[in-house]
Amino acid sequence: MTQQLEKVTDDPRVAIPSSEYERIRKAKAYYANDLKRVTFRDAKGRAYKRQLNSLNITKMASRRLASIIFNEGCEVSVDDKKADKVVQQVLQASDFNENYETFLEKWIALGSGCIRPTISNGKIVLSWAVADQVYPLNVNTSEVNEIAIAFKSQQVENRQTVYYTLLEFHQWDQNTGDYTITNELYRSTQKDTVGIQVSLDTLDEYASLQPSVKFHNITKPLFAFYKNPGANNINLDSPLGLGIVDNAKTTVDAINRTHDEFVEEVIKGRRKILAPDYMFQGASESNELNQFANKTHPPLLPEDETVFQMYYGSNSDEDKIVDLTVPIRVDDYTKAMNFWLDEFERETGLSQGTFTSTPQGIQTATEVVSNNSTTYQTRSSYLTMVRKNIYSLIYAILELAQYTDLLDPDYQWTGDIDAVQPNFKPNDGVFIDQDKQKQEDLQAVAGNALPKRIMWIRDYGIDDATADEWWKMLQEESGQPDPDGEIGLYASGGDDNDDEENDTESDAEGS
Repeated sequence: MTQQLEKVTDDPRVAIPSSEYERIRKAKAYYANDLKRVTFRDAKGRAYKRQLNSLNITKMASRRLASIIFNEGCEVSVDDKKADKVVQQVLQASDFNENYETFLEKWIALGSGCIRPTISNGKIVLSWAVADQVYPLNVNTSEVNEIAIAFKSQQVENRQTVYYTLLEFHQWDQNTGDYTITNELYRSTQKDTVGIQVSLDTLDEYASLQPSVKFHNITKPLFAFYKNPGANNINLDSPLGLGIVDNAKTTVDAINRTHDEFVEEVIKGRRKILAPDYMFQGASESNELNQFANKTHPPLLPEDETVFQMYYGSNSDEDKIVDLTVPIRVDDYTKAMNFWLDEFERETGLSQGTFTSTPQGIQTATEVVSNNSTTYQTRSSYLTMVRKNIYSLIYAILELAQYTDLLDPDYQWTGDIDAVQPNFKPNDGVFIDQDKQKQEDLQAVAGNALPKRIMWIRDYGIDDATADEWWKMLQEESGQPDPDGEIGLYASGGDDNDDEENDTESDAEGS
């Protein structure tokens, strides 16, 4: 029978209710700044709609968190050299550091995500998915071992846009322990509908896919699932994480409303001067401002001048030019905006001063650490989930790497995957004052409390081999006296002893 789906959640294999993906859809609208238009009425009571002058705080917060959690300074490795070589080959070919930070921002905004390695043309490549593409097949569990991933595409056929959805099901056979990937392609002429199942070769890009593939003797899922830290308080049975805005919608709405009103006040608060109509050339003839009618005198104001407005005057001395300009309430709106931003910082686990000014001003990264700030604690919680996601990805890559008959030599590996230990080293430098650290390390070296090699590696980012070269160069330089006859800064103690011995011998000869 031909299967037809309106939504992915209609498939009986998917155990997550559709309400979860409606929540994700709303979070995605906030992240994309795709908000409802504002309805207002003009002075004559006519209704109009306009774009909301919003502040995309969801994007700002997600970007800020993603950048301090994962960036180009993070390191991913494996303790097994051969396995590490394969993993590094895959990560470098996929621009992993750059892509991970980008998708982590989306995952934080929407709550969940997934990375799926696959074999393509003899290589292992990575595919990325966000929350509205990820459908766990089980609930009431903290681990997601079975999943469906939706990959959507569109193309024009007979002058009509057609939407395709590839559903990739990852399932375990409880009896045999085999791991099965099932591929199903759906076609629809409506954007919000999955549609009718069609053959995989309907699209050239999926023609080489098998409807079902079984993997034997693997122990790890061939995908890496990610969820934001913390419980899902909206659906307690859902394994999906909550987006950064899900528990802060009212606060975000208040921020956008305050920002919108302030922008409108700035627009409408521009200078206005009211003058009687007879003072405007040609006004009495057309009942509107026309500075080019009856050109007895040229206009004295620029053509785009909007300062002056007319009113019906009597051509008497009592008619005066009146300044109607109203001061813009900058301080009031600033206080209101800071109040809502402070609320948002607390709700999302960011320290006070992330988007607002504290009584001491904007906090530096060093102050964040020294104060054991909320942002630092929140970052630690996210790092736990990121580390789990990266470890799952490494295991998935090594599982595929054992299918050597399908891969190029650079992507092949055989070994005991349970004996492999992944490593993830985050870049803590984002929370460290580098200049201050160098000064402290320099003092420690001068006091013989820290080896020079450790200082070089930590402060200058060099490896052990470069440190060895630096040490040799330093020894060579310190062995030669400076032009002024003084011993170099890094002279060894042996030279001083030699000088003392020479002085002793000279004294003896003199005696």
